[in-house]
Amino acid sequence: MLYQRSSQLFAEAEKVIPGGVNSPVRAFKSVGGTPIFVKEAKGAYLYDEDGNRLIDYINSWGPMILGHAYEPVVQAVIEKAKKGTSFGMPTEIETEIASLAISMVPNIDKIRFVNSGTEACMSAVRLARGFTSREKIIKFKGCYHGHSDSFLIQAGSGAVTFGAPNSPGVTMGTAKDTLLANYNDLGHVQEILENNRGEVAAIIIEPVAGNMGCVPPIKGFLEGLRALCDAHGTLLIFDEVMTGFRLARGGAQELFGVKADLITFGKVIGGGLPVGAFAGRHEIMDYLAPVGPVYQAGTLSGNPLAMAAGLTMLKSIESDLELFRRLEEKTAYLERGIRKVLMDRNIEHTINRVGSMISVFFDEREVLDFETAGYGNNDTFKKFFHGLLAEGVYIAPSSYETWFITDALTYEDLDYTINAVNKVFS
Repeated sequence: MLYQRSSQLFAEAEKVIPGGVNSPVRAFKSVGGTPIFVKEAKGAYLYDEDGNRLIDYINSWGPMILGHAYEPVVQAVIEKAKKGTSFGMPTEIETEIASLAISMVPNIDKIRFVNSGTEACMSAVRLARGFTSREKIIKFKGCYHGHSDSFLIQAGSGAVTFGAPNSPGVTMGTAKDTLLANYNDLGHVQEILENNRGEVAAIIIEPVAGNMGCVPPIKGFLEGLRALCDAHGTLLIFDEVMTGFRLARGGAQELFGVKADLITFGKVIGGGLPVGAFAGRHEIMDYLAPVGPVYQAGTLSGNPLAMAAGLTMLKSIESDLELFRRLEEKTAYLERGIRKVLMDRNIEHTINRVGSMISVFFDEREVLDFETAGYGNNDTFKKFFHGLLAEGVYIAPSSYETWFITDALTYEDLDYTINAVNKVFS
């Protein structure tokens, strides 16, 4: 495929945008080459500035669960835009989408809308600290909760020491309140809690990790976290920015049967527009201003265009009783096909999948956490990425990112993708 126009646009972007992109993973640093500039998208396909059509497996990193330019969402945004794009005042549609979200997700009484997943996670942690009157949080290596200071922390010098900033601009003072645990390691979490007894406000986790590739929780892990939080008076925060309304109607709480104290949302809940949210029980959420002492605000929170898109998306999901079955079947079909090709070609691999999230790792060892996610052969992944791209298949340009399946994909698309994998390794 030719990418002459994309290359020109990237060169122009680098002059006025840091790195030429507005989010780092788009820059292809992990795989090399020049980013693809998209002109438009429809259904399961991207169309780039050079006129190439690509089968899309990132789907705007998750929101497009029903496909790009989903007509009911597009029409809802158009009609709402005719009446004004922002007011900075309450609107009826905010209550409507809040009520629908609460009815779909177990264990939440109230929800507040913000503008991104990062903002949702940042606000949930602040609320947890205010509610518990504690300062420390536990997060897991390899889980990403946005670029708020509290989350840009790397492991310290010892197994249970404080973390250290992994980005300039994050202070040591902030880092000391973030403790790092190993994903799927309940004993490590217990050790950290015991060494910081009475000081940990919350544990925040992606119930299915998506930012070290797709890494599911091992049996009993989430249940164990719930029990530890109960024993230590610590809140459990599920970051469902990826998994919310994607893995099930009620997200990971429904899928795994584990209740969290606070849940954050993004991606699907916005129907493709910039929306985030955080939700929880009455007694916790009522700690927020204006009824409580924990301050959180946003000029564009509850933006009518975003609310219209999100409400229409949730209504579509709510009314389609077969959606999650179809997504499960399509993703399982893709997994089986890719696995057969890689086995026939004697390519070392592991495939992780939960519902419509899937990742291919080029190492035969089981991927359970951030360390094992790094075992994969990155040279093989680069060949895999660029080989698929040449065949018209677009996957995440990083081995540390999950793929997201959309219902708009046909079985012909899936077969084409499986055949493309075979061509790459032939």
